[in-house]
Amino acid sequence: MTNRERAMNILHYRPADRMPAVHFGYWGELLTEWADQGKIPRELAENNWDGSEKDRELDRLIGWDFNWSRTAGANNGLMPGFENKVLEVLPDGSRRVQSWTGVIERVKPGVTSIPSEDDYLLKDREAFETLYRPKMQFSPERVDLEYFRHFNETRDWDRPIGLHLGSVLGSIRDMTSVIGMSYLLYDEDEDLFADIVDTYAEMQYQCAKAILETGATFDFAHYWEDICFKNGPLLSPEMFDELCAKHYKKRNDLCHEYGIDVISLDCDGVTEKLLPTWFENGVNTMFPIEIGVWGDQFEPARKKFGRGMLGVGGMDKIALRKDKAAVDAEIERLTRLSAMGGFLPCPDHRLMPGTKFELVQYYAEEIKKIKL
Repeated sequence: MTNRERAMNILHYRPADRMPAVHFGYWGELLTEWADQGKIPRELAENNWDGSEKDRELDRLIGWDFNWSRTAGANNGLMPGFENKVLEVLPDGSRRVQSWTGVIERVKPGVTSIPSEDDYLLKDREAFETLYRPKMQFSPERVDLEYFRHFNETRDWDRPIGLHLGSVLGSIRDMTSVIGMSYLLYDEDEDLFADIVDTYAEMQYQCAKAILETGATFDFAHYWEDICFKNGPLLSPEMFDELCAKHYKKRNDLCHEYGIDVISLDCDGVTEKLLPTWFENGVNTMFPIEIGVWGDQFEPARKKFGRGMLGVGGMDKIALRKDKAAVDAEIERLTRLSAMGGFLPCPDHRLMPGTKFELVQYYAEEIKKIKL
């Protein structure tokens, strides 16, 4: 069987010859670490991204079958984005930087984690109408139609590939910052925020429609959201449902028309309270299910929603920083979850610095031994 057949059979409760070894990429610092240790060639640590040839070469070196975060799509963000520029250099060496989303970030020297949000441009109706609405419109230039017309001839048929549907709320949170989103939702202008969501969502729907009309075929569709944290969602589930449910349904109904029935959504943090909105409107695959960091769980969701709730992820990647005993214990737990069907084990986010190369190789080898 191909890895594509294995993965899609499992997610459709059909027989497969073995479990594929699936991953979700790496922190860049980890690849540098492995190169410094002589575990991987230096060139594989540089300019390595999901689905790239370097990513695939690393798959072969480690023993992975594929990276789930392998998608194709349109330019469905702000177009054009704002200029990335340094606004100020502070006495401690930190820089205030305007990002392409219009958020002002404070970037500290030597720190590679997510920068803190210092300010933002999208504060009121005037900013939306003059700065943002023009950048959120659909145009044919957003979609490489020629590429997608020949997509089926050139794609890799051994591995699954998804249609990237963009984001209903996560990218808007990137534009407003978490603080700005909170003010707009609760203190400032709920109608404005709904207008922002509706405008952005319609553009992304048109992007997906234009791609699918070319005849390009995909194994699944995929959203990026990241609107939860360790204690749950960044806004009330009721408000999320009111703002976003109709847009998930519209986009997912389009996918169903074109035969795509596995619809995956990437949201970090504890997602439980938003699952009803996603599940009831066509999203059916949780990813990456951050058990090791936040304690998010797949099994309760399966018990609540039944076999229609699928999962990719849920492997405690912290075990890969420890020892074989920790990895064996995790594989034993994943074996039990895999027996439920409709579930592909995958590290519950990008592998972080301190992850042991030999343990990753060991995990990739052992996960393939799960009996289905």
